[in-house]
Amino acid sequence: MTQEEAINWSRMSLEELQHYWNAYVEVDLERAGVDLSSRPTYEEITDAGYSGIAYALRQHHDMTLTEFLATVGYEEPGSSDGYSWGITNETTVDELETFLRSLSRRRGLVDSTIDTKQARLAKYARVYADLYGQADLVDQAVDPSNESTEYERVLGVFDEFDRELTTDASKLRYHSDVSQFYDHLERRSKVAFNPVAEIPKEFQWEPGDPDNPALSADQVRQIYEAVESPSEELLVLALCAWGLRRSEVAALHVSQLTLEGDDPHIAFDESRKNGPGTVALIYGVHELADRVDTLGSRDRRWNGYLFPSSKSSSGHIVGETVQQRFQRIAKRAGVRVDGGPPTSKMGRRFWYTTYLEAQKHLLENLQAIAADQGSSDEGVVLKNYLSEGERRKYRREFMRERLADAFEVNSTRKASENVSRLL
Repeated sequence: MTQEEAINWSRMSLEELQHYWNAYVEVDLERAGVDLSSRPTYEEITDAGYSGIAYALRQHHDMTLTEFLATVGYEEPGSSDGYSWGITNETTVDELETFLRSLSRRRGLVDSTIDTKQARLAKYARVYADLYGQADLVDQAVDPSNESTEYERVLGVFDEFDRELTTDASKLRYHSDVSQFYDHLERRSKVAFNPVAEIPKEFQWEPGDPDNPALSADQVRQIYEAVESPSEELLVLALCAWGLRRSEVAALHVSQLTLEGDDPHIAFDESRKNGPGTVALIYGVHELADRVDTLGSRDRRWNGYLFPSSKSSSGHIVGETVQQRFQRIAKRAGVRVDGGPPTSKMGRRFWYTTYLEAQKHLLENLQAIAADQGSSDEGVVLKNYLSEGERRKYRREFMRERLADAFEVNSTRKASENVSRLL
């Protein structure tokens, strides 16, 4: 019986579901490497083994998953306009909204992250109001002589959080968002002190140490060796050689591709979680070009998606399908991680790990130059003696070498197969 099958979602009350979320689901999401500073997606929750919660919410509580997540600190995206803070202190509401606008405008945080911070700040303000009559967060921190009294008041709020929230990581996320708000006010001389700055020292909260496994080069090589079609080959490359999210792989469109010239890349617009930008195609350009040519020549009505689907209204497969296909290839290759099939996200982590190793190798090779310049810091050479173009060129060369370690075997095998067919 799987973990999912063992959970009797339908018998849980809403409060029990909320407790289960804090006690177990968030913990497993963190172990899976999900960034809980913003609202987790249905795909990420499904990957962690908790897809049944959405059905139970819909059938037994008349709630969507998004509505439920709002009750545990992840506000619905786009809900900032007309947001109900649940408090009556206008000064506090005005300053909270000014703080969030500043995060959005100056730090460029995406809407989902802003919404999540908003929900946590609102919960803090509501608990404060429940304990002390009103959420006069700003006024109580104006007078320096009030610091000792206000510290005891905010400590009472976090005592509530300590009892209510199950994981230390959740408690620390709430503290971080609240402390950032007070820091924002203090920098603008609107308060005299940050009353929550020292709060974590009162508790034995430890930051989470989630297990974020990445596939090794050997595992990627095994998976790549097991592909049985150009479509499967492209899927493995997209996850492991380009570091794309599975939803990005599913919706990859020919209009995003620049394959000619010295800088082949994939372009993303504002809808991407990290915002607009490009992903360099350091490896696998020929395979990608071949896939585009094949799809274009095979079907004159091709819609331009690299993983098209006639059954989907979007015209392409979904992220869950990418996950299933990747795990099917991994199973065929006999690759397992911690006793189970690897997730598509582990392929993405392989890319990040490989990139960091490439950067480290580059710095190690600059040590000799740094010594000749009389510097003990190779980072100085990287920053001051190499242009951005040169730094990018060297990083990509090192990266290409490491990716070749994982993917060249399949290329050699395919070349041998082609020779065999000609003989």
